[in-house]
Amino acid sequence: MSARANTAAGCESVKQAWHRRARQHLSHSIKLRLVVVFLLLAATMTFVFVSGAQKAFSIGWREAARPLLMDYVDHLAADVVADGGTPSTERALAITQRLPLTVRITGPKIHWASHPEQSSPDWLRDKPGDDARWRREDWGGDKDWQRILLRSTADGHTLEFGINGQVFERRPRVVGYALGALLLLTLVAYLYVRRLLRPLDAIQAGAQRFGRGDFAQAIPVRHWHKPDELGQLATTINTMGEDIHQMLEAKRALLLAISHELRSPLTRARLNTELLPETAEVTPQREALLRDLAEMAGLISDLLESERLAGRHAALQRDPVNLSALASEVVVELQQRYEHDGKGATAVTLKVDPDLSVLSLDGTRMRLLLRNLLDNALRHSQGASHPPELLIRVERGAGQGVSIEVRDFGPGVPEEQIPHLAQAFYRPDSARSRVTGGVGLGLHLCKLVAQAHGGTFAVRNAQPGLAVTVTLPVQAPQKP
Repeated sequence: MSARANTAAGCESVKQAWHRRARQHLSHSIKLRLVVVFLLLAATMTFVFVSGAQKAFSIGWREAARPLLMDYVDHLAADVVADGGTPSTERALAITQRLPLTVRITGPKIHWASHPEQSSPDWLRDKPGDDARWRREDWGGDKDWQRILLRSTADGHTLEFGINGQVFERRPRVVGYALGALLLLTLVAYLYVRRLLRPLDAIQAGAQRFGRGDFAQAIPVRHWHKPDELGQLATTINTMGEDIHQMLEAKRALLLAISHELRSPLTRARLNTELLPETAEVTPQREALLRDLAEMAGLISDLLESERLAGRHAALQRDPVNLSALASEVVVELQQRYEHDGKGATAVTLKVDPDLSVLSLDGTRMRLLLRNLLDNALRHSQGASHPPELLIRVERGAGQGVSIEVRDFGPGVPEEQIPHLAQAFYRPDSARSRVTGGVGLGLHLCKLVAQAHGGTFAVRNAQPGLAVTVTLPVQAPQKP
């Protein structure tokens, strides 16, 4: 019993989940809501029209058709009655075979029905009580409606005429046609609404492109010479995208101009600093000033490199590159630099797929990517339980490529800040302090290098620590 109860409860939860999903989908879909409104409006209009037509016919045409119907029934009764005044079942049967009618004969001699399986309608049943009178008045509209279809003969027989319901039951195709027409109308309405609201999909895709910083393709405007409301919305968003693009280009041009202009003063300041006397009093200040100048020069170089990579035509100098050897060189370089600056241990766990082959890559940019990723991991691994890890794997299957993953075991960052880590000059100050963090260009440059090679860049919390994964497509070096 418990298993059956659990199964029933599970089925009930699935049904509730299905209803909940359908209701949520309906509440978030303008297309479906418009189709539902269209169907409700069509059903309401049909009901009002049919009800009004029936009411008008029952009120206006019933009295006009009563004399004609009574005269017609008189002729039918005359055909059924024989010359001697006794009803003839043969003649009644001939009438029912010729016309969609039923005939019932009751009396002292004859009890016969052309369709005994069909019962008399409610408004012809003469039963005592208020209920029978209510049925007669409801179906016929008045109390003498029976006189139209009932006739009495001279010998005491009663003729009851009616409609043969089997004739109508033999034609169920009408209902099928009506249902098919309704479904077809619903499908046509949905397709039309879908076509009418199709620009919303283009507007959504365009807004997502603008959000990613891709302003190369504008949102298409249907009937641009005379746009509708959605076309006007698309035009407005395109204008907004052009304005944002111009502001970003102006900001980029300003950064480039400042970077170029600062290079010469920094070079002169570094030269003047190196010319200072190497005395016990001046040397510490001289070394500190040289470090600051080197940091400023590095920032300017990163700015210029980010602008070169962010352009539409990022030029790569592809050469045969051994990623395993390049990663080992970068690890040794960082270890030497950290030891020289007195920043502590710089152990890095390096794991390389043995099937990794030589690839066609931009060696300088890949060195920059590995250095920035490892430097970022080392700066946030102080006091961590494990040293940073660098894993280079060959991705097999449908999407073949090379995966480069750098993970630290530090504090990580909040989840809501993950999508912003690769933005220029973004620093999650709440998670990583200014002492350990840079200016916010390292991961941005790594993302640009990955995209310039046609790859992807992803950041996730590894719990503990942060993991950055760069996937590059496989491109074998060209033979000379």
